[in-house]
Amino acid sequence: MFLPNSRYHGLPTVTVLDRTGAEVAAVKLRPLPETPGDPVTVRAHDQLDALSEQRYADATRYWHVADANAELEAGTLLQPVGRPINLPRG
Repeated sequence: MFLPNSRYHGLPTVTVLDRTGAEVAAVKLRPLPETPGDPVTVRAHDQLDALSEQRYADATRYWHVADANAELEAGTLLQPVGRPINLPRG
């Protein structure tokens, strides 16, 4: 269902109803492991994929940054500007 490099690959799924009443498959929430990282201050116009490309030479690893900061929605991680976040090592 998900690509091997996806944060959701291999996770258990459940069947739930969406707001229209249709059944959809959803990934169960998972506990996030403690992830060591280096503190970075969010700057205006930062993007997770660009930070991941700079850090890991792989833009698709943006979700590692989100996981290291316990964000459910990766898009909220870079708000507000000036916020400290952790970039995981390796």
